[in-house]
Amino acid sequence: MLNINKLYEISQRLKLIFILVAIAIVLISTLFTNRLAKSLAIEERKKVEIWAEAVRQSNLADENTNLDLIIKIIEGNTTIPIIYTDAKNQVIFARNFNEPKTNLDEFYKKEIARLNAKRPPIELKFDNTKQYLYYDDSLFLKQLYYFPYVQFGVIFIFLLVAYFAFSSTKNAEQNQVWVGLSKETAHQLGTPISSLLAWVDLLKMRHQEDELIGEMEKDVNRLRIIAERFSKIGSKPDLQIVSLNETLLNAVHYMTNRSSQKVSINCHFPNEEHLFIKLNVPLFEWVIENLCKNAIDAMNGVGYIDLNIIPKTDEVFIDVKDTGKGIDKNKFKVIFTPGFTTKKRGWGLGLSLAKRIIEEYHGGKIFVKQSELNIGTVFRIILKVDTKQ
Repeated sequence: MLNINKLYEISQRLKLIFILVAIAIVLISTLFTNRLAKSLAIEERKKVEIWAEAVRQSNLADENTNLDLIIKIIEGNTTIPIIYTDAKNQVIFARNFNEPKTNLDEFYKKEIARLNAKRPPIELKFDNTKQYLYYDDSLFLKQLYYFPYVQFGVIFIFLLVAYFAFSSTKNAEQNQVWVGLSKETAHQLGTPISSLLAWVDLLKMRHQEDELIGEMEKDVNRLRIIAERFSKIGSKPDLQIVSLNETLLNAVHYMTNRSSQKVSINCHFPNEEHLFIKLNVPLFEWVIENLCKNAIDAMNGVGYIDLNIIPKTDEVFIDVKDTGKGIDKNKFKVIFTPGFTTKKRGWGLGLSLAKRIIEEYHGGKIFVKQSELNIGTVFRIILKVDTKQ
């Protein structure tokens, strides 16, 4: 069975291959179109040269010259824009231009300058004078030049729409699976937990002096809280105004009692005043515990975890800092993706659920503030402060 992390890597590679294939198609199409456009440009040049020769012959013709073919050639140009001028660049006539209703002379003056910068005109020599033929690409040739860019834009929009559609569909499916699995887990845990609590009460009545029963009761209550957390996934959580200080201290106290003595977990508050914010305590404690567990794993069970609370005007920053192995910068966002994990065991859902709890349920933010390999990592949580106490 493939590891979840490997499945994630495979899906990322498939996305990259899909994008590279699309880019290759655009490049090949662009090269082919440009080659075709160059061939067509050469053909248009030949047509203009023939047209110029026809004009020259019409100017040299006498009364005995048959002009039928020459006129047919001159009038046959209906696609290539042409400006025919004298030696002083005064327009003799022009064809296939969208002429403005006013300032016609100024319009052709600018067009002559533009066409001259684009390519040298065809020179028509007569006995004592010269005339010039300026021409532009036909509309069809211009469209052919722009076609690869239009094609690229269409493919880019298609990829963008497909990506968001695929992502939203995938996320919706994952959410349904997680919600169903969470609620079913909570349901399955409910009956044995209720039974255990009843057994604990019975043991307390029969062995009141036994201190271990009290510890057992704490663990059973902990299972009840965990089941309650699972039952809340997928439902709109009930947020209540609570003390952030007390909530963090409770979470830290729980993790401290269940961690190695070589791990130090401490909260650092800026002052003795309590910060009150809207929280769903069980879910928020889940986030803090998850961050602490990940930090302990990253430190191999030895090191420091500091929770620094930084109050602002209408929000509060909670920085969870560890002395673990750190995270590569290119994985700062990826680690919150469902299924991504660096552990040999695990589903890679902890940070994904933490992100959902903070951002979707509490309207806050969670991200990697900074991390250095073999030095440590800082996760930052941003929450709104409730000013109505």
